[in-house]
Amino acid sequence: MEHEEAAARAGVVIRELREIGEFEQVYRLFDEIWHPEPANVPVTVELMAGFAHTGNYVAGAFAGDDLVGASVGFLASGEALHSHVTGAVIGKGVGYALKLHQRAWCRERGLGRITWTFDPLVRRNAHFNLVKLGARPEAYLTEFYGAMADAINEGDASDRLLAVWRITGEQEQKAGLDEAYPLVREADDGRPLIGDPGGHRVLLVGTPRDVERLRRQDARKAMAWRMAVREALGGAMAAGARVAGFTERGEYVVVIN
Repeated sequence: MEHEEAAARAGVVIRELREIGEFEQVYRLFDEIWHPEPANVPVTVELMAGFAHTGNYVAGAFAGDDLVGASVGFLASGEALHSHVTGAVIGKGVGYALKLHQRAWCRERGLGRITWTFDPLVRRNAHFNLVKLGARPEAYLTEFYGAMADAINEGDASDRLLAVWRITGEQEQKAGLDEAYPLVREADDGRPLIGDPGGHRVLLVGTPRDVERLRRQDARKAMAWRMAVREALGGAMAAGARVAGFTERGEYVVVIN
């Protein structure tokens, strides 16, 4: 099966977790990834125990005895699973294998879609979600988590895109980029430039090359990107536009309906 092949390529075994000791391993892994403040952890051991006990999704990826990835989700309205948090070592295919395992889990239970949130400014996540998985953002959520106190997000607004991954893998018509207009692009000094969409039907909303590094080096510039993408992408989606893809240059492809 596809999810088993992906796990084998990543050198891991993925399984659902049931024991307190396993949940404690997940807690420690997430702590190593995000370094959160004690009051701002992604998910507690107690909550994982409750989720697993009530038929929700708590799974881990093991390389031998070492936990190298984990995902926690809960059943949501509309025959969906909301994937609350997924963390894995970067660059080894573990995250992809976890998502395929999650999709197989949902298929077995007759669920139609998986949802999760991600930071629209993080290019690698946008590429993974939109290009590799084929999920699509269906809402722009402003300050979704409020203030976040962790090593990755601290000092920035917690705007998120709600990604929807349809289990059936429906193919959508791709938008042509020949006449796409760069609504948000990077200036020579690294700041965002916002244009006037005019009557263009296909827009490109750029992102910073590495927003996590930018937050540490120039917080004002990082916040300028946040506000530009919120205005352009969030505004377009609120007006009914759809996101049709993500380019290799790090731009959201936005189609005005």
